[in-house]
Amino acid sequence: MIRAEKVIKTFGEQQVLKGIDFLFEAGKNNLIIGRSGAGKTVLLKILVGLQVPSSGIIWYDDVNFTGLGKEGMRAIRMKIGMLFQGSALFDSLTVEENIRFPLDMFTPLTLKEKVERVNHCLERVNLGGNNKKYPSELSGGMQKRVGIARAIVLNPKYLFCDEPNSGLDPKTAIMIDELISSITEENNITTIINTHDMNSVMEIGDNICFLHEGRLEWSGTKDQVLASDNENLQSFIFASPFLQKLRKSALGK
Repeated sequence: MIRAEKVIKTFGEQQVLKGIDFLFEAGKNNLIIGRSGAGKTVLLKILVGLQVPSSGIIWYDDVNFTGLGKEGMRAIRMKIGMLFQGSALFDSLTVEENIRFPLDMFTPLTLKEKVERVNHCLERVNLGGNNKKYPSELSGGMQKRVGIARAIVLNPKYLFCDEPNSGLDPKTAIMIDELISSITEENNITTIINTHDMNSVMEIGDNICFLHEGRLEWSGTKDQVLASDNENLQSFIFASPFLQKLRKSALGK
């Protein structure tokens, strides 16, 4: 698990995060949602150590991540997988080389062992046999799956996904959601997903953190979203007339 404890982040006179307390649970899809400017990206960066909170603590299980030195943070980061919004693949490297990159950086494995691990991850994301292709030869959905394979190649304990469905068609987005969700459950990973995708909220939102103007406005599960009486949450989730009708139908109104 990862826990944010009274996390505050200030830039100059602007307080972006205002005392966030939240538990991101292992084996679950932990979603961070909210409007643009709510503080989602800043919170995500603090959770992975790319930014330092002005005050507060980030706990990785029983380790005070915020208080660690360079070597301590490196040890935690070895257990972290990252799926970036634009996949962030290296255009000049093959699929195999892209996925192998973290293994080259952080492990003493032999080339044979690395390739075996790459092949295992490619099979897991249903891309077996695509080792020698380049990112430019793949569709957006396939690139995202390569990104997932790279994110899990070190067998991470924690997985961070920044807008994993950005730029994907609805069918492919559902497939990516299902893939991330199944990997999370199978490996008991603490997965944190920063998303605007309401389908993701409704389908895989095991543990939802809704930020509004820098505060934790609401938390709950996908099954509790429809019945919530939080006006800011309802305004965000059901912004379209279609979704408003869906909610009324579900509540029998």
